[in-house]
Amino acid sequence: MAAKGRYLHTMLRVGDLDRAVKFYVDMFGMRELRRWDAPAGKFTNAFVGFGDESEECVLEFTYNYGVEHYEIGTAYGHIAIGVPDVYATCEELRAAGAKISREPGPVKHGTTIIAFVEDPDGYKIELVQRD
Repeated sequence: MAAKGRYLHTMLRVGDLDRAVKFYVDMFGMRELRRWDAPAGKFTNAFVGFGDESEECVLEFTYNYGVEHYEIGTAYGHIAIGVPDVYATCEELRAAGAKISREPGPVKHGTTIIAFVEDPDGYKIELVQRD
């Protein structure tokens, strides 16, 4: 039997670390939990989330010195964030300047209400209505 683990984080490479942190803090109410700079490795990491890393899954952003843009690729899908009202959340995000790439509504072939938003680096974020 395998040892039981816990999902810790998802890492996204970003072209501007402060811009990425600001987006998730301002748009979703996450907070920056910590930052770690590795000059010898020419990168900086920032971790954001809704709660402490000891109990919650978080996002890790990696900024590689001098790299301002990445191709997202065809294997990446999205991250998902549960919200109480997808419609209201999309209106708030749109008013704050976020790009809504899929308007709120039922998932195809189902009833769950979803929408998609893109962050400044083009990563997709699925909003899922949670009661």
